[in-house]
Amino acid sequence: MKKNLKNKIALIGAVLVVCVYGIFGVPSGLSGRDLLDAMSKRIHLGLDLKGGAHLILQVHVQDAVNDETNNTVEEIEQDLKNGHVTYSQVFKPDPQKPEVIRIEGVPAAQSSAVSTLLDGGKYSDEYDVSQGADGSFTLTMKPIYERDLESRTDQEAIETITDRVDALGVTEPQIQEYGLGANQILVELPGISDLDRVKTIIQSTARLEIHAVEGGPFSSEQAALASVNNALPPDEEILPASGEMAGAGGGGAYYILQSMAIVAGSDFRSATPGINQNTGQRTVDFTLTDEAGDKFWSYTSANIGKSMAVVMGGTVREVATIQSGIRDSGEITGAFTPDEVMMLSKLLRTGALPASLSYLEASTVGATLGADSIREGVTAAIVGVLLVWAFMLVYYRGSGINADVALFLNLVILLGFMGFSGATLTLPGIAGVILTIGMGVDSNVLIFERIREEIRAGKTASAAVDQGFHHAILTIIDTHVTTIVSAAILFIFGTGPVKGFATTLTFGLTANYFTSVFVSRVIFEAHLNRLKPGEMVSI
Repeated sequence: MKKNLKNKIALIGAVLVVCVYGIFGVPSGLSGRDLLDAMSKRIHLGLDLKGGAHLILQVHVQDAVNDETNNTVEEIEQDLKNGHVTYSQVFKPDPQKPEVIRIEGVPAAQSSAVSTLLDGGKYSDEYDVSQGADGSFTLTMKPIYERDLESRTDQEAIETITDRVDALGVTEPQIQEYGLGANQILVELPGISDLDRVKTIIQSTARLEIHAVEGGPFSSEQAALASVNNALPPDEEILPASGEMAGAGGGGAYYILQSMAIVAGSDFRSATPGINQNTGQRTVDFTLTDEAGDKFWSYTSANIGKSMAVVMGGTVREVATIQSGIRDSGEITGAFTPDEVMMLSKLLRTGALPASLSYLEASTVGATLGADSIREGVTAAIVGVLLVWAFMLVYYRGSGINADVALFLNLVILLGFMGFSGATLTLPGIAGVILTIGMGVDSNVLIFERIREEIRAGKTASAAVDQGFHHAILTIIDTHVTTIVSAAILFIFGTGPVKGFATTLTFGLTANYFTSVFVSRVIFEAHLNRLKPGEMVSI
């Protein structure tokens, strides 16, 4: 019996040591400041305690559908040209329905060739195809493919925002789907106070691309159209140039460019700000992926002496003449401000958002408010613990010490869990800790009251303790399981602060079951070994 008790005490000691390590790790010292710093590295504070930015964003997934059908329009035009099929236009008839594409002007003799093209694999997988009596064809994106595209757009937006936030150097950000609305994203950035800068970095959908220049600069869009006899080819576009950029020719300049980009945002592997040693201008030095580098080399080698334009955000930022073949690296030079260089570098490194965003909610929590929350929350927890300890000592006398020791271990194990899991402590999380204290005491009360009943029934101390734990354990399991299930539902469907409450409550209940059922019993068994025959426990 004593050997078995020693093994149980050793287990409790081992759990205690492991949990203390989970809370503090290996601190640099043993002073209060050293221990607090070590604890803050293991248990992270949430936005409401540390302060920072809180944003809810709406992803406009129709942008991704629009881009997808734009690419399909270009592919269809290219396939029709390669197949020597005559047509008048391939277009999207209704801007409000970007999922619909229409082909018009196909001669009757070539209708079967177009039907074979559209029904053959890559188009029929994504679109429902119908043919009109006037030689037209309509492609409508399949609902299942559209839903999948929207889902992928949400995930890609989260990944891109995460990359951009990482580039800002934010620690412990929370970026996830916001469960209270369709196509919405929750972003919480502890320690960030410059909300405007965060919004600029996150929301920018500017996609840097390099296009072939067909003509320009022109003084106006009308002049650009006049240069092609007011008949702009379908594979070309007219874009304005930023007046401050090199080669833009001042404000009001326009260029005719090939619509299809030579390389685009996703082709960039890395980008860093720099300085041109010859001109002293700020630059963005970029590196392309291997595949994009090969494509860029093929194009530039075959078009030496021609011009290409750097396009960002729908404007020409720079125009340069190809002097030689360029493979996988280069630089973008222009009259950039320091902030523009840094932002462009970040955007190139993290890629473009798949769709535009709008802000449904944007706010900041000050660090001072967070410090007040910590102080008041911790004060509430300490006062609650002390009052509970005092009540248990007064009401249950000697057994109250047992409950207080178990309650202390409960808190240590709870914090140890949080330290090992990297959980974030929020203000509702502190409320979860306080609720756990109440649940822990409730378990001890159930056990102690049952022991009292057994003593009144004339049982010996040992039998009373044994029956007290035996009869109370089912009730304890029932209350803990039902509460953990409720906490799991809160975690699955709740947002950040609610998840913090659910997390601490679950960890606390798990720790509470161990301390109230196992640790408390070990303490009773150790005390019973010291009692004289016929002596009763103090309860």
